[in-house]
Amino acid sequence: MNQKIAIIGLGYVGLPLAVEFAAHFDVIGYDINHARISELKKGIDLTLEISDERIKNSISSEKLKFSSEDNDLEDCDYYIITVPTPVDKYNVPDFTPLIKASELVAKQMKHGSVIIFESTVYPGATEEICVPVLEKSSGMKYNLDFFVGYSPERINPGSKDRTLTKIIKIVSGSNEETADQIQQLYDLIIEAGTYKASSIKVAEAAKVMENVQRDVNIAVVNEMARIFNKLNIDTTEVLQAAGTKWNFINVTPGLVGGHCIGIDPYYLIQKAQDAGYHPEIMLAARRLNESMSDYVAQELIKMMILKEIMIKNSKVLILGITFKENCPDLRNTKVVDIIKTLHDYEVETSIYDPWVEPETIINNYGFNALGQMPESERYDAVLIAVAHDEFKNIDIRSLCKDHGVIYDIKSLLPKEKVDKRL
Repeated sequence: MNQKIAIIGLGYVGLPLAVEFAAHFDVIGYDINHARISELKKGIDLTLEISDERIKNSISSEKLKFSSEDNDLEDCDYYIITVPTPVDKYNVPDFTPLIKASELVAKQMKHGSVIIFESTVYPGATEEICVPVLEKSSGMKYNLDFFVGYSPERINPGSKDRTLTKIIKIVSGSNEETADQIQQLYDLIIEAGTYKASSIKVAEAAKVMENVQRDVNIAVVNEMARIFNKLNIDTTEVLQAAGTKWNFINVTPGLVGGHCIGIDPYYLIQKAQDAGYHPEIMLAARRLNESMSDYVAQELIKMMILKEIMIKNSKVLILGITFKENCPDLRNTKVVDIIKTLHDYEVETSIYDPWVEPETIINNYGFNALGQMPESERYDAVLIAVAHDEFKNIDIRSLCKDHGVIYDIKSLLPKEKVDKRL
């Protein structure tokens, strides 16, 4: 097929798309991060989503080109926008990256181009916010000179089983013909198949609903864990027992960070409030899940006090800082908030995470980070914050002083090997 695709944003979502589409089309992978482009040109992906070999093969085939130059985006048939959709410090949706990406594309697209958005937004945002920007910056008319689609990303960072091609892809278009065209496009790379939504709004709503539902389910289990803690009941054992029922929703307690579940609900909350509806369950779930970092820190402090450990200048080892296990993704990680609370008590923390370079942690947060598991240092407490596989076979007790505390918030280890699980 003699067509050209541009992928705008080469993070966890954009890079896999670029590599997969390069098997069928000429692809321009674009990112404003010059360092990211430089590493990709060398065939290196620090997100570890795509093997270096696959990237190098795509480059050598001359089907995939990486660039930060706007002019390289000229006259593409498809533009797929995969930029972040963050919230500000007040948890209000920030559309700045999406607006800038839309302006960029508008200045380079040609008559008949199809612009596909994958970034998570609230229902209506694509046509209410992005389309007007495309029209204004290009001078073209929507559904006459250019067309739009929405296909929400479903990337699962760190997963080797649920990769891009193995997850059903929702697609939608600004009219029936465009929706069919976009479906045919994604069908070329998605082994699991595609699902065509009836409209862009339905596709937008489906994505945000997926994340809201998971956020609420985790909040319920987090609240249960806090109740069971007061009743001296092990939550993991409760979940194992309850899980024997055929329709039990198997969710474990913990921190809710990352680029999706901890952020996306605020987009629907904002839209609901704009429409005059106060979303009580979603807001309650967000409040509870946001409070878990402080809860974990306070529980650790309590356990140390009960063992008569002097809190000020005590030493705590934090195992893991990424937002989930077995991946290097630090976006919106809530482990950072635990560490900040411990610092409020003048606790000295050290972090070891085999998935993140110590320099990255130091440069991003200013925390003390270790390049390897401590061999001689002994700590007043060890907090297992992330369930990396590397931590499963470590003798955690050997890292503690004689009366040290081990708090396993991921239930990674057996009950008898730790002082407490979340």
